Amino acid sequence: MPITRRTVLKALLATGVGAATGTGAYGYLYERHELEVTRTNLPVIGLPPALAGLRIGLITDVHRSRWVSDDDVIHAVPRLMAERPDLIVLGGDYVTWGNRQYVGPSAEALEPLSAKYGVFGILGNDDDDHDMPAALIARGVQMLRDARTRVMIQGEAVDLVGIRYWTRRPSDVAAVVRGATGTVIMLAHDPRRLEEAAMLKVPLVLSGHTNGGQVVLPIIGAVAAQKFPVIAGIGRRGETTMFVSRGVGTVYVPVRVNCPPEVAVLTLQADNPSRNV
Repeated sequence: MPITRRTVLKALLATGVGAATGTGAYGYLYERHELEVTRTNLPVIGLPPALAGLRIGLITDVHRSRWVSDDDVIHAVPRLMAERPDLIVLGGDYVTWGNRQYVGPSAEALEPLSAKYGVFGILGNDDDDHDMPAALIARGVQMLRDARTRVMIQGEAVDLVGIRYWTRRPSDVAAVVRGATGTVIMLAHDPRRLEEAAMLKVPLVLSGHTNGGQVVLPIIGAVAAQKFPVIAGIGRRGETTMFVSRGVGTVYVPVRVNCPPEVAVLTLQADNPSRNV
């Protein structure tokens, strides 16, 4: 029987990690609410000089549910806005398990987000393909569902390529990327799209989905997320850089251990000096 993220987290809960004692109690009562702002310089191969210093805000895996309240989401929004990012990306999983009850509240909580170059969103595995994107579009978010759009920044073209969670075949991913020029940034909920992005020489991928592992144990690490090429933070494959956010909410069990929630502010930096010679 394959070991999944759900079975690992449930096992941890059953064995006391998620129980209301000790570490589990802290993870339930406190750590899952202790939102951090992660500020990271992100090296991007071939980045034009005009885009160096571009600041991208990333908020993902809100997972609005009975366990993730309006307060949790509403708290994240001003923390990100206070950083004044140039562009904002929403990385998917706005609700948990497609629960339509929280579609409206999740979208409403995210509505205050704004940025000079726009707010762009993709869908995660817990999002439906109609109600959730419609709610976000109504609040000014440009949703990219296996689609791309171009943003002109400081005279340079930035092509944002949004990949749905369920789009996995390399040929399907390639079809969405095809025709993109300038600086290409792939927005993919699932970090496993790093493989396709590297094959297509996409310089930057922004992802979520893992929740950073949610429960990160000493020595063992994030057991429930071992299958992902990058669990949290920065990774690299070939000429492709990836950043994976730990996200805002929780899934399966309302606990975080050694893995606080976050919103991320990513400052792009050139990683190819020869381009400027």
